[in-house]
Amino acid sequence: MSDAYEWAARFGEMFVSCCDEYEEGNTDYEAWFDEEDLANLKAIGCKPREFFDFVEDCCAAEGLEPTPESALLIAAARRDYFLIEQKGQTSSHVVPPSELPAKTAELDGIPWLPRIIAKAEAKLRGEMDPDTMYFCGGDRAFLSRHHLHPADFLRVVWAAKGDTARILEFVKTGKFF
Repeated sequence: MSDAYEWAARFGEMFVSCCDEYEEGNTDYEAWFDEEDLANLKAIGCKPREFFDFVEDCCAAEGLEPTPESALLIAAARRDYFLIEQKGQTSSHVVPPSELPAKTAELDGIPWLPRIIAKAEAKLRGEMDPDTMYFCGGDRAFLSRHHLHPADFLRVVWAAKGDTARILEFVKTGKFF
């Protein structure tokens, strides 16, 4: 993935390989990656635990979300943010679960929206707590209910630059601004 042309193909290969490991009973994700794999993940701003969470949920979903394709598109949004906004520099800040809005929090009468916005911002910056996942079951339910793709939501949050009114409009209409 240090090769910009090959990063998506390598991500896909790693994803399939890690799904195989997981389905064979190996859930020690730290053992899944060699030095090259770790360097490739680092080059796109992806942490091994984040990768594991997608693999674990994909295997449990048996063909439903998160699919390998969704994981790749989410990783692409994070990679773009990492390379463009963060200039390839990893943030040392971690957003603890206690700082996220409550699961019951609402924005304009829409439950979960404040939480998923905060999680999307943390995901873009690479600041997710290891015990928090962007596109977890609650996020999937929210995005499915509103007919939004998780990678599109990330890109809208990025483009909105903190303007929740723009994000709210996207959630309500599905139209990009």
